[in-house]
Amino acid sequence: MKTLYLIGGAMGVGKTTVCQILKRKMDRAVFLDGDWCWDADPFQVNDETKKMVTENICFLLNSFLRCSAYENIIFGWVMHEQEIIDGLLERLDTAGCRVVTVSLLCGEKELVSRLEKGVRLGLRTEDVIRRSVDRLPLYGRLRTVGIDTSKLSPEEAADRIMEL
Repeated sequence: MKTLYLIGGAMGVGKTTVCQILKRKMDRAVFLDGDWCWDADPFQVNDETKKMVTENICFLLNSFLRCSAYENIIFGWVMHEQEIIDGLLERLDTAGCRVVTVSLLCGEKELVSRLEKGVRLGLRTEDVIRRSVDRLPLYGRLRTVGIDTSKLSPEEAADRIMEL
């Protein structure tokens, strides 16, 4: 049976790193980062671009779900609202597939520290800190398994997901 892992969390919480580790640790695994489906300059958020990114994500995830080469499909994206998760699942062919929804979490102080490091390295812009911190409380409202990464290594977080 295939398993689809939807891994959400605020920017800077460690989604991409954890998903990459999961991909390497799991058998016949493929990883899609939602950001890859919407990497534009300038980055624009409007109804048209939201529709486009959802179509891109669903097309790729459905392709992975249909492909016999993959047993574990890992998707990582911010997914801070239940409507985002539900909207994706409505468009995915998950018949005969186990779906695991996870939110990676961490404390605000830890999140700010991680994001500031990314800003110093030129990997992120300063505005990401406030946007990410503002979204933290939203993850408590989701119907997902929460995993606090504040004191976990990315490897340990991946192991916890694999235990689900």
